[in-house]
This record gives sequence, structure tokens and C-alpha cells, in this order.
Amino acid sequence: MYGVIVENKNKNHFICENPDDIILKRGDKVIFSTDDDGFDFGEVLYTNVTLRKSSIYKLLRKATEDDIRRFERLIRLEEEAYDIFREKVKENNLEMKLVKVDFRYDKTKYLFYFKAEGRVDFRKLVRNLAAIYKTRIELRQIGVRDEAKLIGGIGMCGQELCCRRFLKEFQPIETNMAKIQDLMINPSKISGYCGKLMCCLAYEKDFYEKYRKYYPNIGDEYKTEKGEGVVKGVNILKGTILVEYEGRYQEEIKYEIPEEIIEE
Repeated sequence: MYGVIVENKNKNHFICENPDDIILKRGDKVIFSTDDDGFDFGEVLYTNVTLRKSSIYKLLRKATEDDIRRFERLIRLEEEAYDIFREKVKENNLEMKLVKVDFRYDKTKYLFYFKAEGRVDFRKLVRNLAAIYKTRIELRQIGVRDEAKLIGGIGMCGQELCCRRFLKEFQPIETNMAKIQDLMINPSKISGYCGKLMCCLAYEKDFYEKYRKYYPNIGDEYKTEKGEGVVKGVNILKGTILVEYEGRYQEEIKYEIPEEIIEE
């Protein structure tokens, strides 16, 4: 049994079982199951991927032309919902900023993601919206990281935001993750699109924690064939250190860690 990775309009990725009688290729539109026994519309990104049982969703069928037209109508309804939501928020004198609207394809649930300062009593708003759409309404208050995941954007690396592309869950990011990588502790350099510390600071944390202790510290004296020097920089990924000799010139040299030390 092979699998397919499916993308829906919220950029969520689902690994779905691919029944043997359904032949799929990249770009095909499909209908797949959801966590709460509903179904949703998506597009195939990749086929023949390795399945992980913890993240399997059932692929129901290829989408028909009627399915595609229905989905397009749903997108238009979502766009119209922004104005309706803001109107009802104003009527109820609430301080809320709508971030994203997500209407489930099977119409079993309509989701509204919003930001607000503090807790908001939106019970009357939910009743207003339920009276309009005649289905279950769910409002979710989110933070700036969730907003970036939903809306998307480009990071300083030039690529689409990690949270938008592949991150399933956020993990705590701390300043010491930047310190251990000898990065400049400048908020503009280590903060992401959302204004919080970049998620990618955690990607190499374990690597740096494992190897940093074997390297000299910046400011340590270091002797080479050229004489006495001072360590001015450490590049663990390259396996080098930057040595300065008597304040006159600098040299980047290879720093070898004996295997027997690492294995201890």
C-alpha cells in the first residue's frame, strides 16, 4: 500500500492511504477523510510516499467536476464571510481581528480564526453566525505564530515559512539556542516573520550541543605552527576556528576532534 501527500487550502499536509484501485498523479484533486469523520477537498502533492501510521487519513476518491465547482463556490463563500464576520463583531462591540476563514468542504463545520487582546466572550457572535450559515460554528483565538502559519510568507532565508510548509507543531524557542550557535543576539536577525524567535534556531541545537564542548571558546589562546594566537571565531558546521595572531592577521584553520573523544 502506497500513500500520497495531500494539500488543502490551509496548507495542511495529510498522508493518505492510496487504495490500489485509485491511480493518482501530482496535481490530481481528491476527497479525503478528516479527524472527526468528515471529509475535505485537497490536491495531490506527492505519490508513493512511505506511510507513517500516526498520520494516515483515508483517501476516499478522486474529485469530480461537481466537487471542483463546489469547492470553488466554497472559496467564494469564505471570501464573503470576512465582511459578514466584521459586521457581526461590530454589532456585538467586540475587539477581534479576523485572521482566517476555513469552511469545511462537507459543510459540517465553519472555522473562524481570530486574534484579540485577552479573553473574548463570543457566544452571541457564534449564535449570530450559526443563524446565517446553518451549521456548526467554531471560533479559535490564535497567536502570532499561528497567524504566520495560516497566512504564510517568506522568511529571511528566501524560502516559504517553515510553519507553513511542513511544521506540524510549534516548540519552545529560547535565546540560548542562538547563543550556542554563536549567532549575534540581535532581535532583527534571529526573529522570524511572526516577530518571535525563528523556529529554525532549534534545527541544529542538538548538533551544536554535542560538538560545541570540544571546541575552544572565543578569546582562548591557541597555538599553531605559525605561533601563538587568539580564537576569534568558531564554525562548527565547517569544522574550523578563526585564529588571530598578535592582532595583525587572521587565519581560518581546520579544527580536528579526535573520534575517540567524541565516542566517550
